[in-house]
Amino acid sequence: MKVSSNADRLVTQVLTGEVWPATADRHAYRVDPDGAPFLLPGMGAVTLGTHLGDPATGLSSDHLEPGLSVRHRDAAANYALQYLTCVGNTVTIVSGEAAGCTGTVIGQHAYVLVDAADDVLERTTVGDRVRIRAEGQGLGLSDHPLVRVKNLSPAVLERMPGGTRPDGRLEVHVAARVPAEAAGAGGGMFSEFANTDLMGAYAGLSDDLSLGLEGLRIGDLVVLEDQDHSWGRGYRPGWLTVGTISTGQCALFGHGPGPSTLFTGPADAFAIVDDPAANLSSYVLEEA
Repeated sequence: MKVSSNADRLVTQVLTGEVWPATADRHAYRVDPDGAPFLLPGMGAVTLGTHLGDPATGLSSDHLEPGLSVRHRDAAANYALQYLTCVGNTVTIVSGEAAGCTGTVIGQHAYVLVDAADDVLERTTVGDRVRIRAEGQGLGLSDHPLVRVKNLSPAVLERMPGGTRPDGRLEVHVAARVPAEAAGAGGGMFSEFANTDLMGAYAGLSDDLSLGLEGLRIGDLVVLEDQDHSWGRGYRPGWLTVGTISTGQCALFGHGPGPSTLFTGPADAFAIVDDPAANLSSYVLEEA
């Protein structure tokens, strides 16, 4: 992205975590928007076969977390892992059969989510420790004081299309536009923690539950209309938020594929460009 920033003044820290197991509670079943009970995989552990650029909907899963679901055993350290890790940060596996292999942070959910090649995931297991090179929180755009940047590594920012237009607005490319009524679970939470679940992407259910979001892909950049994620997440007319889809299919009502926040500010500070190719897979570093 052709934009001036303070990237040369950011601090890089090495954070640690481990691949967390899948969890469930003793009651097992949840219900979908039509009231049908389900028991499906999705959160935690190592999830194979879903990567950046793949469909976010249509799989038999609930709160699908692609790749590695990473957290820290210590609660305070885990908050630091969530708050300080940014989209595009490099993750190195430091124990187990896949030690020395790398992946890329693609967002936050209940865990920090890490995409990696399937041959790496096949050699990774629950309990394997990882090292994250965390850089990006504190990133600011010199010519766009009304735009706040969240959870974004400067390396990804540099590779994104767009930038400062002659009229002073920030051009950002998105693959989809999300209406305000689609914002579901995640409202009221800090925008550095987890993500926003999008309602209306219930693949295979009736049209009255659809908001036209069934075509979302993991990694798609999307714009959320009338959403302010400056100091939390909430409805604010005339504002918008840009995020990247970091989680996939949800079967629980009020939930859905969710974006991790990248930019937020008044709508007139942005020039949004519709671009079906706007996906994180094009912007992460190849060596990660």
